Amino acid sequence: MTTPDCPDAPQPTPDHGISEKDILEQEIFELVSPDHSFLSGPRSRLHDFGTLFRVSLDFLRAFRVLHFVGPCVTIFGSARTKPGTTYYELARRMGEACAKLGFTVMTGGGSGIMEAANRGAFEAGGRSIGVNIELPFEQHLNPYVQKSFTMRYFFTRKTVLIKYSYAFIVLPGGAGTLDEMFETMTLIQTGKLRNFPVILMGKDYWQPLVDFLYKMAEEGTVSPQDPDIVFFTDDVEEAVAELQRHAVRQFGLRRRRLPKPSPLLDEESLKR
Repeated sequence: MTTPDCPDAPQPTPDHGISEKDILEQEIFELVSPDHSFLSGPRSRLHDFGTLFRVSLDFLRAFRVLHFVGPCVTIFGSARTKPGTTYYELARRMGEACAKLGFTVMTGGGSGIMEAANRGAFEAGGRSIGVNIELPFEQHLNPYVQKSFTMRYFFTRKTVLIKYSYAFIVLPGGAGTLDEMFETMTLIQTGKLRNFPVILMGKDYWQPLVDFLYKMAEEGTVSPQDPDIVFFTDDVEEAVAELQRHAVRQFGLRRRRLPKPSPLLDEESLKR
């Protein structure tokens, strides 16, 4: 018995071959960011085990800090918004209003809308938290956070920005802001997250998106009631009333003492 003839394997041309330079560029790409390495396809078991360890460490550090911050409101928005602009001042006023309701204001810790929200809370004497992200280009922490920490992965960061909050306020932003808003809506829509308020602020900016939400409902790609997950307003007083109705009262939030940190675990409380 003879083996059947096999066609010759195609030979790579110089245009398709992998050079040493290509390999080096891929290694640099994977080393620039933990997300690049994690999302760059199958790797060895040892590499994947190391990723599991780093992901667990990301969560562990977040849990140690955020255990003591009390009920939060997370405010999402662009890092590119300049101080003194309409949306910056709107975010600042919302940060102040949330602090006066007794909430800790949590943001991604960067500039723009995040800075404005942290600033409003800080200047009102409230609690202000920043959950920063490790990036190839440095994202500077804004000066109005009382407690901050930097996470390695976007998905772990997004999880903790949602986990500790009883409401979410979304101001004008880019792809990252959209990702955070739709992730939150999806968790509420699927019952993975309780029906916490999602407040969309910036009517001129977001109107096409709100129209699209209702378009999706008309087309049947989402449930008819799903657009109602979002409360759409530019009025700080209306937003505060929404927080009081659907966060404070609905979930029975009360002012109470925060848990004390354990010296044995090297934990720190949130202090001014």
